[in-house]
Amino acid sequence: MTKDIDGYQVKVQIDGGEDAAGKEDVVILQGWGTTLQVYAQIAQLLAASGKYRVVRFNFPGFGDSDEPKERWAPGDFADWFVKFMQEMGIKKTTLMGHSYGGRVIIHLASRDPKTLPFSINRIVLVDAAGVMPVRTKQQEAKTRRYKRLRALFANPVMYALFRAPIDEWRSKQGSADYRAASPRMRECLVAAVNEDLQEKMPKIRQDTLLVWGDRDTATPLSDGQKMEALIPGSGLAVIKNAGHFSFLDQPVVFQNIMKAYFEL
Repeated sequence: MTKDIDGYQVKVQIDGGEDAAGKEDVVILQGWGTTLQVYAQIAQLLAASGKYRVVRFNFPGFGDSDEPKERWAPGDFADWFVKFMQEMGIKKTTLMGHSYGGRVIIHLASRDPKTLPFSINRIVLVDAAGVMPVRTKQQEAKTRRYKRLRALFANPVMYALFRAPIDEWRSKQGSADYRAASPRMRECLVAAVNEDLQEKMPKIRQDTLLVWGDRDTATPLSDGQKMEALIPGSGLAVIKNAGHFSFLDQPVVFQNIMKAYFEL
């Protein structure tokens, strides 16, 4: 179904029945560049138990949902999510976040609980983002070179003389996510990757399960280990031979972890 949340038309999928009576709500917050369909197996596993109602949705700018009207940082997506929860009438929930969704959850869970119109029962972070990588000297040199070239190619005369090679150069810059994004969502992505959330993690008080693929190159296992050290009482489950989408790379192992944690 499609719902209007604070002026944004977004897709929403509910597994386990519309009525939450007698069930615990689990809300899945998606990773960057994904759609709610990516998390179907997780939602169906939890809903099939009869104990949980699972809510999936596309953030503004994800899938075919309306894009933000301005540059949003993860904190802005968190503010929008609060309005989403109010519109959905959810008062208590478990939050599960993959990749970018983890960023939003960290923002929410580190806030004063009194400022939220809902309570967070527990948290599951899957290959979550939020730890800014330490740049090597080589990476810093590459960044400086990129900025020099970007400034040079922005010169109207230079661009008029070398339009084709400059366009080709620009098309190859940034990550695959960045290149695939619209201009507005590129702004949102840049805001996210330049934000380090480690100082917020010790403020998280909910029971927190961290699930990580040992071959994740987008948010490496070391990020999960840092989160485990910073989030009080958290636990880390490592899935071997899995990457950034550990729940898709090793679905049976991931589902067994979920069955144990959610007591299915």
